[in-house]
Amino acid sequence: MSVGHDAADVATAVAEVAERTDAVRAALREQGVEAADIQTSAVNVYPQYADSMRVAGYRASHSLTVTTKDLTGFGRLLNAAVGAVGNDLGLEQLQFDIADKLPLLERARELAFAQARQKADQLAALAGQSLGSIAAVNESFGHIPIRELAAKSVSLGFDSGIGVTPGDQTVELSLEVRWSWA
Repeated sequence: MSVGHDAADVATAVAEVAERTDAVRAALREQGVEAADIQTSAVNVYPQYADSMRVAGYRASHSLTVTTKDLTGFGRLLNAAVGAVGNDLGLEQLQFDIADKLPLLERARELAFAQARQKADQLAALAGQSLGSIAAVNESFGHIPIRELAAKSVSLGFDSGIGVTPGDQTVELSLEVRWSWA
């Protein structure tokens, strides 16, 4: 979320944004968001120009990153922030993620290793060789929100008054496994 305000001078723009940002923080805290889950992500102050390229005023903004584990509460939080500052509020980005990725990464690793073993066995057979011991293993993955690539699906029971849904997310993990010939 961001809070922005235009004023004739820098000091007024900055002071007004500070006051409005405090109001958004307070409104979010009243909705149960912990103080540690409301973080500053950017502060900006820049001139605004008139047609003749002369400075006509200044725009100050304060961007906040708000984290919540309550998937059904997004609309409530947004409404609280709008109620605190009205048209001075902007929503810059909404991102979903999974808090505990470890079980999904472990499952993806198991699947990747099984696939690597299957391919290695086939390649060894094609080469007329037998696989020996593992010489090296290297793992890489991108930091992408995760969805287990298993057959079962999980319903989050998500409902939001403004139509926001988490959607599907994927995990990408690569294993490079090197075997020695037997």
